[in-house]
Amino acid sequence: MARFLKPFSLLGPSSSPRRSFLAGAGNIHLAFDDNLLRILRNEIAYLSNYLPSRPLPQRFKWFSIEDHPGEQWIRLRNENGAEEVKVDATMFDGAEPLPLASAPLFEKVEAMERGPRPRISLIVEVARAEPADSVLEFICSAWPDSLEVQMMFPLRRKSAAVRPYMGRDFKDLEKDLRSRVTSYLEKQGVDDELAEFLHEYMANKDKVELHRWLRMVESYVQK
Repeated sequence: MARFLKPFSLLGPSSSPRRSFLAGAGNIHLAFDDNLLRILRNEIAYLSNYLPSRPLPQRFKWFSIEDHPGEQWIRLRNENGAEEVKVDATMFDGAEPLPLASAPLFEKVEAMERGPRPRISLIVEVARAEPADSVLEFICSAWPDSLEVQMMFPLRRKSAAVRPYMGRDFKDLEKDLRSRVTSYLEKQGVDDELAEFLHEYMANKDKVELHRWLRMVESYVQK
């Protein structure tokens, strides 16, 4: 009489290799977490030595500073003058391009000696009390020692225009007009000194944000 046997894979002993595999996978996961935690804690300990010794400033000259943890922008606001000035500044978001291969040799040497120049982008909004919905907006680049205007255009806050006309590039405007606009911004506190301050502020903010980010990753991994 033929004998019918259950396949061996359905018998109890077959579950042993699976349990062994799962246990091995669990050990690998724990080892990965341990190694990751060790690396994270080394990075946190190293970075802790370079964190700013004091809290980031909340004011610069007559500007108040709004800085929310975890965000890549800060806002500077001045509401004390006849005009309200608002400056939204990114963290470092670019660098000055290197001279072209065809550029004079002295320009290439200067660029190499100076090193990369990081850039901070600014959106500057100047608003008057009357008319209440009209503002003048500027797109600027803040370099370590100078501020450069890229665009200037009027806006209406209640306008429905999706892509308003922004005029010409600032560098293509008449020289006297550029000079007067630059002087106007300097009177609002938007000048080379602000650019220098923002570079120092963002260098410290970058360390603080990275330290906070590493702490958050560490907290997730160790749970």
